[in-house]
Amino acid sequence: MSWTRVGRKRILLVGATAFGAISVLNAYATTPELMIVARALLGAAGATLMPATLALIRNLFHDPRERSLAIGVWGATASAGTAVGPIVGGFLLEHFWWGSVFLINLPVMAVLVLVGIKLLPESRTPDPGPWDMTSVLLSLVGTAGVVYAVKEAAAHGFGWATAAAGLLGAAALYGFVNRQLTLPAPLLDMRLFRNRGFSGAILADLLTILGVSGLVFFLSQYLQLVQGRGPFEAGLAELPAAVGAVAAGLVAGRAARRFSVRAVVSGGLAAVGLALAALTVLGQSTGYPLLGASLLVVGVGAGFSFTVTADVVLSSVPKEQAGAASAVSETAYELGAALGIAVLGSIVTGVYRRFTGPAGTPAEARESLGGAVEGAASLPAHTAEPLLDAARQSFVDGLTLAAGTGAAVLGSAAAAAWFLLRGQRLEDGAEHP
Repeated sequence: MSWTRVGRKRILLVGATAFGAISVLNAYATTPELMIVARALLGAAGATLMPATLALIRNLFHDPRERSLAIGVWGATASAGTAVGPIVGGFLLEHFWWGSVFLINLPVMAVLVLVGIKLLPESRTPDPGPWDMTSVLLSLVGTAGVVYAVKEAAAHGFGWATAAAGLLGAAALYGFVNRQLTLPAPLLDMRLFRNRGFSGAILADLLTILGVSGLVFFLSQYLQLVQGRGPFEAGLAELPAAVGAVAAGLVAGRAARRFSVRAVVSGGLAAVGLALAALTVLGQSTGYPLLGASLLVVGVGAGFSFTVTADVVLSSVPKEQAGAASAVSETAYELGAALGIAVLGSIVTGVYRRFTGPAGTPAEARESLGGAVEGAASLPAHTAEPLLDAARQSFVDGLTLAAGTGAAVLGSAAAAAWFLLRGQRLEDGAEHP
C-alpha cells in the first residue's frame, strides 16, 4: 500500500496534518458543495490514520502477547475517543457555533504530530513496487458504484440508473481483482484472502459494521428528536457502548487464548445481535435502562470481536505486509459503514415517509424527522402536536425494523465467524524481529 514506499510513520504524520488542516476547511465551509468536498477530503485524510497505526503496532511489537495487549489498548483508546467525541461535540454545539466541532480536531492532531515525530520509529517495506493509479481508480469506481446502487435500490427501488451504477461498480471491482492477480507488485495482494483466518476476520468486521452503523447513525436522532434530549445529554446517553468496548478490548486477547478465537469473536457478535434485537421493542417513551443496557452489551460484544479480529488480521501476515492487511481491515470498516447507512438508513427513511400527518403537514416533514420538527415550529399547536406524534412514531417504527435487520446481520456474522475461524489461534511465543 501507499505507506510501504513513503514510510508508515510519515504517512501517519502527513495524514494527521492534513486531517487538521482540512478540518478548518470544513469549519468555514460556506456552501453545501464546499462542505461535501471538504468532508470527502477529511475522509481521505482520516483513512490513513488507523491502518498506519495498526501497521506500526505490527512492526513495533514482535512478541504476540505484547502485540495483543497493544492492540487491546489501541482499540480501547479508539472506543474512548468514540465516547468522548459525541459528548464534546454536544457540549460545543450547545455553547458555540457548529464549526467548532471541526476545529476541536486541531489540538488533537497537533499533539499526535508532535508526539509522533519524537517517539515513533519509521518502518517501510524494503521493495514496495511501483505505484499503480489504474488499480486505485478501479477500486474507487467499483466501491462508489456498488454503494450508490445499494443505497438507491434500498431507497427508491431498481431503475436503469441504479442498475447501470451497480454493473459499472461490479465490473470495476472485477477488473481490480483481476489486475491484482496479474501484477508482479499488486496494490493489494489478493493472496492474503487465501488465509481463512484473515478472510473470516475481514468478513466479520464488515458484517458487524454493516449491522451496527446504520442503527447508531439514527440513534442520536432518536435521543434528541424523539425523546427531546440535548446534544450533550444524547452524547452521555451513548457512553455505555464505549465503556463496554474499552473494558472488553483490554482483556480480549487473554480471553481468546484461554477459550478460542472463534468462541470470543462469535460470542461477541452474537451478543451484539441480541442487544440489537432487544432494541426492536423501543417506543417513544422507552426508559433509559433498556437502551443503556443494550448499548453496554453492544460495546462489550464489539470490543471483544474487533480487538481479536484485528489481532488475527495482523498475525496472519508477515510484518512487511502489515500495512496492506491493515488497509484491507480499514476498507472493510468503511465499506460496512457505507452499506449499513445505505441499507438500514433506507429502511428507516422508507418507513418514516409513510406516516399520515394532519392537514397542513409541510412537505419538508416527509423528508426527515428533523424537517418535521422544524416545520412544526411554525404551525399552530393543534396541528403541530399531532404532526410530531405521527412523525416520531413512524421514525421509531423504522428504527425498530432497522434494529431487527441489524440483529439478523449480526447473527449471520456470528455464524460465519464460527465456521471461518475454526482452528484459528493467537500466537503465544515470541517471534523473531
